[in-house]
Amino acid sequence: MSDEREPTAAEMLAWRRDSVFLPEAEASPEEFPYLRNISAGFVFAGVVRPLEPASPEYVTLSTPHTSDREFLAVAQWNMLWEAAQFRRRFFDVDDLPESMAKVADLGDVNVMFVPRTPMRYFEYAPLFHLLSKRVLDMFGLPLLRGGQWPFVADDAGIDDFLPPDFEFRLARAWAWTVWPHLMPGSKMKGFSADDPIRLLAHNLDFWVPAVTAAIQGRLREFPEVDKGKTPGPVTLEDGSVLAGAVAGNPRTGGPVWFGEDDAHDAVVETVLAADQAGHLRGILDAVRSHRVEDDFSSHWSYAREDFERKLYGKRRKVTVRFVELTDTIPVQGPESEVLGNLVTNDFLTLLDARNQQIVVLLNSGVTKKTEIADVLGYANHSPVSKRLAQIRRAAESYFDEY
Repeated sequence: MSDEREPTAAEMLAWRRDSVFLPEAEASPEEFPYLRNISAGFVFAGVVRPLEPASPEYVTLSTPHTSDREFLAVAQWNMLWEAAQFRRRFFDVDDLPESMAKVADLGDVNVMFVPRTPMRYFEYAPLFHLLSKRVLDMFGLPLLRGGQWPFVADDAGIDDFLPPDFEFRLARAWAWTVWPHLMPGSKMKGFSADDPIRLLAHNLDFWVPAVTAAIQGRLREFPEVDKGKTPGPVTLEDGSVLAGAVAGNPRTGGPVWFGEDDAHDAVVETVLAADQAGHLRGILDAVRSHRVEDDFSSHWSYAREDFERKLYGKRRKVTVRFVELTDTIPVQGPESEVLGNLVTNDFLTLLDARNQQIVVLLNSGVTKKTEIADVLGYANHSPVSKRLAQIRRAAESYFDEY
């Protein structure tokens, strides 16, 4: 009979918490955030690499760890990320759990499995683990230990330690992080809550393929484990050759990013990957070129200033200036009318009699304020200056409608 006792519930909870949360003293900018990868070389002697890897998709499993068999199947399947759409060929479909076998039966598809949980942590883990401690604190997110990509195991039941609105908080934190790369120089608060780019920044599902591509781009630069494999054709059991694939050694594992500076670079790479795979720049350009005033909030931003400059610049086709034209004869069109001794067009009907006289005098060559004042019987040119300002405002308002 063993003297070892079973751990109490409190001890188990303490162990789980310790395996989930990172002590604040260990969250230095040089070492946090952190994401790691485990090499397939720990399990497999070689890999199959597609010449053109298909883009990976995530499939959620409701109960991925109900048995050691399912645990191993998910871990091994995901570790073969380099095999992409060819990974099913490493397994006997009859040996896979039913939920995974259904996917394998679909053929050569590049699928990765993650647990289906209420908080969706495992679906968004790569984005979460790009966030600095300062950002986590800002949005009330927990300080978790470094992440793992691709998913291998959930020994601690991490969902139990996350806030119930984890996905909402993560969306806000990620949007805050990526926003400067989408709208440089303009803060997010300068845009309305339903602005298309603001909504895109918060859409975690849009960013998962991009961060996955960024991760794989980094891992493909890792050296290979020496398993004695010489790159060459992949021969199948029936003697045929697998088209579009080459056999080789698996790559080493290790940190995908390590520390704030490295994570910042990974965010930049994620944005670039979103442009390549998700046509991000095309989306941004399309939104910018079709902006409306409702896209902006009441807060000032460079983007709003630029929008208004272009908007009013296009609308105002007439600039109102008073210049001296000597020796010219006033020209009237067919729509002109004669009011007493004044010649007036549509615009002049908006002015009172005194302002109409000033416009006619200007058009007749009397352009100096003192001369206009003398004609109209003013003691000095001050009233003329004020009336000219009124005429300018009226003209700008009138011609802006055309």
